[in-house]
Amino acid sequence: METRVNKIELNGFTFQYRETGESSSPPIVALHAMGASAETWDQVAAVLGEKYRVLALNQRGHGGSARTSKYTFELMCDDLLYFANAMHLERFTLIGHSMGGTVSYLFAETFPTRIERLIVEDTPPPFQGKPIEVPSKPSESLPFDWEVIPSILGQLNEPNPEWWARLTDIIMPTLIIGGGSSHIPQNKLQEVSELIPNCEFVTIETAGHFVHDDNLPAFLATVKSFLNS
Repeated sequence: METRVNKIELNGFTFQYRETGESSSPPIVALHAMGASAETWDQVAAVLGEKYRVLALNQRGHGGSARTSKYTFELMCDDLLYFANAMHLERFTLIGHSMGGTVSYLFAETFPTRIERLIVEDTPPPFQGKPIEVPSKPSESLPFDWEVIPSILGQLNEPNPEWWARLTDIIMPTLIIGGGSSHIPQNKLQEVSELIPNCEFVTIETAGHFVHDDNLPAFLATVKSFLNS
C-alpha cells in the first residue's frame, strides 16, 4: 500500500501530511504524539488504507510542517479544522495518540458533528496531577521544534478543566485504547470512558504508551473491530 507525502497551505502555514488508500474511500485522520511525526502511522495506514483513506497530519512544529511561534492544543485543534475543510472532509473518523489524542478530544468536543468515530490511544485530557518537570533544551538538533515541549508540558501542568467538563459533549461512538503498563494512569482512561456517552475502553496489556508500535496486531484488531461495529 503506497503512501503519498503531500504539502498543503493552512491559514498561512505549510503543513505536510501522508495519504494512504483511495481518495474515494471513507476518510480517517490520524494525529501523532509530541515529538513524533505522521510517519509513525505508516504501518497502521498500510492496513487501514485497504478500506479507508488515511490522512496522517504532521502537526505544527513536527515533521515537514511549519515551525510556528506558538504551540497549544487549541491551535493544533484549529489546524485540524483548517485541514479537514481544505480536504473537503464533511465527516471523518479521527485517531489521536498522546498529544494528538488530547487534540482529538478537544476537536470532538468542539465540532462533534464533524466526527464519525473517535479513537484515542493511551491518553486522557490533561488533568491536575504531579507537575511534570520541563527538561532543558538539548544541544543537538531535533526532528521537531523544541519549543513544542515547554508549551505543551505547560498546558499539561495547568490543564483547562473545561476539557474534562465537556467530555459529555463527545456524542459519536468512541474507542479508548490503553497500553496497560504505561506511564499514563489507566484509571484516568477508565474515568474518561465513563464520561463519554458512547464509549468503549480496551486495554492492550503490557503494550505501554506506544500501543500501535509495541503491539501492532492487537491495536489493529481492536481498531478494525470498532470500525466494523
